[in-house]
Amino acid sequence: MRAALSFVPRVFPGMALGLMFGLMACVAQADPLAALSTFVREARTGSAEFTQTVISPDGAKRRTSSGTFEFSRPNRFRFTYSKPFEQLIVADGQRLWVYDPDLNQVVSRKQSSALASTPAALLAGAQLERDFILSNEPPRDGLEWVKAVPRQADGGFESLRIGFRSGELAAVEILDNLGQRSVLQFRSLKLNVPLPADRLVFSVPKGADVIQQ
Repeated sequence: MRAALSFVPRVFPGMALGLMFGLMACVAQADPLAALSTFVREARTGSAEFTQTVISPDGAKRRTSSGTFEFSRPNRFRFTYSKPFEQLIVADGQRLWVYDPDLNQVVSRKQSSALASTPAALLAGAQLERDFILSNEPPRDGLEWVKAVPRQADGGFESLRIGFRSGELAAVEILDNLGQRSVLQFRSLKLNVPLPADRLVFSVPKGADVIQQ
């Protein structure tokens, strides 16, 4: 299984996408923490394109991938990687599914255990202050930043930073427990739009091997 989302590192080591729809602030606010809180309260659905860069601890190696994602709060989302390799990740509210077309293989795990104390718990509608220590950080690179540190140390990541421009999500940086950094950039964000019902349901492809965890 190729590298994918860092928000489920205990299931798929080296994954590096993480925070997505739960951090898509849609109201321009000077305070990035207030923008995050407003989004979690008000945004119910959304879609966007993303570019992800994974940087090794020494900064010498970089991997770039891109794709699209969609979400419906709470707890349902879809990530579609298109480059450099195809991969599909769907959380249907009950289980997390990861499909590798080249291998014709599906990995499935109970969603609550796969996402507990991870960046996805934040994006999927977790209680922010219960699960994360949140704080504003000084502006840099033209963005306003929120830092989130998990209260539980078993989520596979050390911290993440969410960058806003005029109250809308522009970037997310995830630092995992091994020092690997993932940087995500977003574009073409659309919030509170109707999504086809089948977009957030996974059907096992014919002949695919299924691994239950």
